[in-house]
Amino acid sequence: MEKTITINFRNIASKSFPAGTTLFEVSKKFQKYFNYPILVSRVDNDMLDLSEKIHQNCNIDFYDRSSEVGNSVYSRSLYFMLVLAVKRVLGSNVEVIIEHSIDKGVYCEVVGVEIDKPVILKIENEMLQIVQEGYLFNKVNVSRYDTIKYFKKLNRMDKVRALKYISNSYITLYRLTDIYDYFYSEMAYSTREIDEFKLTFIKDNGFVLSYPDVYNPEVTLDYVHHKKMYEEFLNYTKWGRLLEVENAADLNELVSTGNYDNLIRLSEAYYNSQLSRISDEIAKNSVDIKIILIAGPSSSGKTTTAKKMETYLQSHGLKTHQISLDDYFLNREDTPKDEFGNYDFESIKAIDIELFNQHLTKLLNKEKVCLPEFNFINGVREYKNRCLQLEDNDIIIVEGLHGLNEDLTMSIDKRHKYKIYISTLTQLNIDMHNRIHTSDTRKLRRIVRDNKYRGYCAADTLKMWPSIRDGEEKYIFQYQDDADTIVNSALVYELGVLKTYAEPLLFSVEENDEMYPEALRLINFLRSFLPVPSDNVPNDSILREFISGSCFHG
Repeated sequence: MEKTITINFRNIASKSFPAGTTLFEVSKKFQKYFNYPILVSRVDNDMLDLSEKIHQNCNIDFYDRSSEVGNSVYSRSLYFMLVLAVKRVLGSNVEVIIEHSIDKGVYCEVVGVEIDKPVILKIENEMLQIVQEGYLFNKVNVSRYDTIKYFKKLNRMDKVRALKYISNSYITLYRLTDIYDYFYSEMAYSTREIDEFKLTFIKDNGFVLSYPDVYNPEVTLDYVHHKKMYEEFLNYTKWGRLLEVENAADLNELVSTGNYDNLIRLSEAYYNSQLSRISDEIAKNSVDIKIILIAGPSSSGKTTTAKKMETYLQSHGLKTHQISLDDYFLNREDTPKDEFGNYDFESIKAIDIELFNQHLTKLLNKEKVCLPEFNFINGVREYKNRCLQLEDNDIIIVEGLHGLNEDLTMSIDKRHKYKIYISTLTQLNIDMHNRIHTSDTRKLRRIVRDNKYRGYCAADTLKMWPSIRDGEEKYIFQYQDDADTIVNSALVYELGVLKTYAEPLLFSVEENDEMYPEALRLINFLRSFLPVPSDNVPNDSILREFISGSCFHG
């Protein structure tokens, strides 16, 4: 008699299936609960491809592209489809490099042949054909030795070198038609579900692959070219190539031979050179520029950047004064609430903009102003006789979430303001087809800092991360083009250092915790890096803001 199992979906529906039914077949019975094709499953807190079979009773959940988990699966599957399409259009020996996130997609480059808009259109049409053909993403486990031998035969040395530092006996590969590739997390069931995307040619063999994200899952938005962000990414990528540190294996090779000290020095010098350039520019225009506004997403290093900018500006003979936006919060009872009835401290409406502008205007007119201090315990602004009056060579530095939003300083003439957008624009890849998400670097920084300074465990930070990202989408990213300049706070070596701090915290997440699958994904991601000792990280490094030992933070 055939064994029957019961599957419980989100405690809202239960259905029976024959043991050994694939999750893809199971998902069809629950597709009505989703707006987009189901891409991946969560079975008793274990993330599984839809090709897997179920043999016992379980609790189950599914994800489509409107979720963070499902969207990651969507993007990885799309990358593999791009790899296949490029080979079909341009030849089996031609490779595409999936570089880094930009706007609502990823920047890519074709290696070995010249491309233009018509070629990109052919590749896009080929990808659409691959969608129609409905190829399966087949999962296979191959011995590490055979995997390395396979990629050597194809001259895919980026894969060979990456796998050198992974100690698993067996490697999970995915096959799409006749191509095998390595991705470090789950893939979709078939190409038929990955049906929404656009390719946009830029220049110099570069193009952008755009696709729906969790904030716009229904459609692919047209690519918007953010010139400053694009150029900073491009410059940093070229710099990494000059150092011959383009991927995890390059970094690991320096670590394994003990030659990482110089890389630390060079990384710090690159970051500092940005601040030096900016301070030179501000000093030349110090007659007009009186307010520096620094903004950026969570864990991008705003605090250290603000502190170091003070030092650089003071070296030009300018006197600096930091003003915290937090001190201009509305009294708690006047703070707006979100749709859930909770105080929305991230909204610009939580700040007393009128008072902030009054104070800035008076300061620029060289009037004496008594500054407030916000009492977070009592939820009210207080005045403790902390007064400020500017002189000719004085500059105000404001670091906060809304610094780039013109509404924050609407009464101040633009010529008096200099806006700095800071972000962690990681140029490293795992290999040609596995990019490192900028948000993953920031997430690891945040996990380490939250544990050291706030006593949070990794699961706590991971639970908060979606709301953090929502705030960034609402209040930061849309204003990046308003910045006068961009500071890239990524350090080439930092993932090796963060591994030593973040990995134990991630391992502490219990298997029954809802954050366990995400913790496991980050653990698997960090396995691609050898640990880098933090001994030689300077005490004024932006990384010290997160791992402790900063001369700016104690």
